[in-house]
Amino acid sequence: MHKGRLEAFSDGVLAIVLTIMVLELKVPHGKHFAELEELRPVFLSYVLSFVYIGIYWSNHHHLLQASKNVTGAVLWANLHLLFWLSLFPFVTGWMGENHFAEDTVVLYGAVLILAAIAYYILVRTLLACQGTDTSLAQAIGSDFKGRISVVIYAAGIGLTFWQPWLGVALYTLVALIWLVPDRRIERTLVQ
Repeated sequence: MHKGRLEAFSDGVLAIVLTIMVLELKVPHGKHFAELEELRPVFLSYVLSFVYIGIYWSNHHHLLQASKNVTGAVLWANLHLLFWLSLFPFVTGWMGENHFAEDTVVLYGAVLILAAIAYYILVRTLLACQGTDTSLAQAIGSDFKGRISVVIYAAGIGLTFWQPWLGVALYTLVALIWLVPDRRIERTLVQ
């Protein structure tokens, strides 16, 4: 199957996710900057989630650029990823509205882990479809960043039970690790 519809659908879903998240930012009823202080946790959780959606969109784009075709299994693996990403507006809003309370940070981390696992499944499904001796397989390699991300998310969830801000700090660390698009795939595509 051609991958064009998969790319277009995924882009549309992610655009809707970002739109829903920004619509959750409510305008304060005052006219002074002081009123914005109350929105700081909501805005910070929005920024973190916006960065994550951007990271997934960018890496998804690179991943599909390196792929020649897709199968039904790839379509379902992609839907699995989109499901977890579609929960970002909910967990983002809940975490921000409740000022990074313990349970909200734990759930946010759980969605991050499940999205990372879903991305891993999508990558493996694409590799099975493309073959193990392709440029995509070369580019993915051992996927150290993907594996360490899940470990850091798990540590973040665990530390959240002690101090929620530590969980948020570790989630932010993973975002910083992934902020630059996956250069492995870019380098392989240029060759």
